Amino acid sequence: MTTPDAVIPAPPQPSVGQRAFDFTLWGGIVILLIISFGPAELHKFPLLFSNSANMQQFGAGFLKPDFSDWQMLVGKMWLTIQMALWGTTLAILFAVPLGLLGARNVAPPFIQLPVRRLMDLVRSVPDLVLGTAFLVAVGLGPFAGVMALALNTGGVLAKLFAEAVESIDKGPVEGVRATGAVPLQEVIWGVIPQVAPLWTSYALYRFESNSRSATVLGLIGAGGIGQILFDSMNSFNYSLTAAISIVIVVAVTMIDLLSQTIRSRLL
Repeated sequence: MTTPDAVIPAPPQPSVGQRAFDFTLWGGIVILLIISFGPAELHKFPLLFSNSANMQQFGAGFLKPDFSDWQMLVGKMWLTIQMALWGTTLAILFAVPLGLLGARNVAPPFIQLPVRRLMDLVRSVPDLVLGTAFLVAVGLGPFAGVMALALNTGGVLAKLFAEAVESIDKGPVEGVRATGAVPLQEVIWGVIPQVAPLWTSYALYRFESNSRSATVLGLIGAGGIGQILFDSMNSFNYSLTAAISIVIVVAVTMIDLLSQTIRSRLL
């Protein structure tokens, strides 16, 4: 006895309103790209090829990196990593409570909305501006860079932590609530175990990013390898600049490999 072929249902068709929204959204993006073509100076793209000789001359200085003072370079890079480590650690301490208070399924709207706006404010201020503000207070040195990284990264992690909390499974939370637990216990036993691996992954990624961002803070005198990087560039010492760049690339790559190993054990 043969059975008739299964009828595959047709995929649902979007409504007129959805089509209009999609058309408006993507059409707006295309229009914005066209409008931004001139201000972004994309018309200079052919210069990358017509002035290639200038770029070759510039790149020639990077073919002979100067590692004569490699101990100093490694020491400065290690200081930069320490800045990133402490900046990320302080950011986590700042982001955990804000991430919980900024989640719609944990905090009431009169708390959640102001916390979200605070996150927007903190992460929208550039690291260099924050670093300059702390330099005025504490003077030149790595501490200003650590605090700049901590505030900016804290705002970013708080947003990511809040979104992770909002996407949790309600079942474990309701199970903890059924035992008569208070809201704090619901968070500790029902929320934190679900988001802890993802929070750790986010924190590790930001540590990688801060290892690169900390080099930029050397521009304002916040210490680390970034300070000698900008000094070498301003003095047109491209051999030293190349050596510094290689040290940064190697360090960031090692941090990335380490964080990948840790994330693979957690997720």
